[in-house]
Amino acid sequence: MSSSSSPPAAVQLCYEHLNGSCVKTPYSPASRVILYTVFGSGTVLAVFGNPLVMISILHFRPLHSPTNFLITSLACADFLVGVTVMPFSTVRSVESCWYFGRSFCTFHSCCDVAFCYSSLFHLCFISINRYIAVTDPLLYPTKFTVSVSRLCICISWVLPLTYSGAVFYTGACDDGLEELSSALNCIGGCQIVINQYWVLVHFLSFFIPTLVMLILYGNIFLVARQQAKKIANIDGKTESSSDSYKSRVAKRERKAAKTLGITVIAFMISWLPYSIDSLTDGFMGFITPAYIYEICCWCAYYNSAMNPLIYALFYPWFRKAIKVIVSGRVFKNSSASMSLFSQQM
Repeated sequence: MSSSSSPPAAVQLCYEHLNGSCVKTPYSPASRVILYTVFGSGTVLAVFGNPLVMISILHFRPLHSPTNFLITSLACADFLVGVTVMPFSTVRSVESCWYFGRSFCTFHSCCDVAFCYSSLFHLCFISINRYIAVTDPLLYPTKFTVSVSRLCICISWVLPLTYSGAVFYTGACDDGLEELSSALNCIGGCQIVINQYWVLVHFLSFFIPTLVMLILYGNIFLVARQQAKKIANIDGKTESSSDSYKSRVAKRERKAAKTLGITVIAFMISWLPYSIDSLTDGFMGFITPAYIYEICCWCAYYNSAMNPLIYALFYPWFRKAIKVIVSGRVFKNSSASMSLFSQQM
């Protein structure tokens, strides 16, 4: 009696002619086109959108301020995510194989953690900056100076880079998990195993700054409501020039805080799935399916592409700066001193 069952499909490998190659789980051609389009679009936004933010702030002198210098440095971190992390993660996610070598896998993972945590630190300092600006707008220029901004930028780069390098280049991340690491790291794979201690450190490094930002923006919201009531009362009376100035400053700072608050919320929404998944995986034996892990990673990566879109939606000066840059007027000698603010500001 002949069997009607079809023979099993041949197993595809990342490297067909190498022993110890990882098994490849390819998508259909249509799915691959869609995934490359989705991931590639995020990469293009991060690589080209963030330099527009940096050029806008650094070129136009009216935009030189402690807050905007922090935003420039944040855009630099997001740009580096787009250059060093997202293109290679796109290939890994779609092809389910790592074709760039083991050494670059470690470098890629190091950049991933360093630049993403640098973004988080920048956002935390921006939150502190906005809190001071909203709660004490008249004394803010003397409290948060350019020198203070530079110190915050240095901390936001040095700590993540040092931490990431120490974790991935000393082998500390997989202490006690050497057998699992050897089993997972077949040829064509790039899976960094992190033990429970460093998983907890990763999570706290995300959770503590995020909690600080939530507390600060909660207070900013309460102060903003109080200021809005006071301004409404002032507007209903004959206001002095001093009161008028205070109300304009308060309105401006609240508007900036609102926009940056949206940036912080976008960051938390993007990074929360990955942080929870990493914590769960570390303490439950790496049970997350590969596709769930990839979704969490790309939610986090896409945050580096969202910030320029947020600035374009909520900052009129950024839209004006883009028009000047794209039109080529940025090369005129007088463009650096051009005013990008509306009369209301």
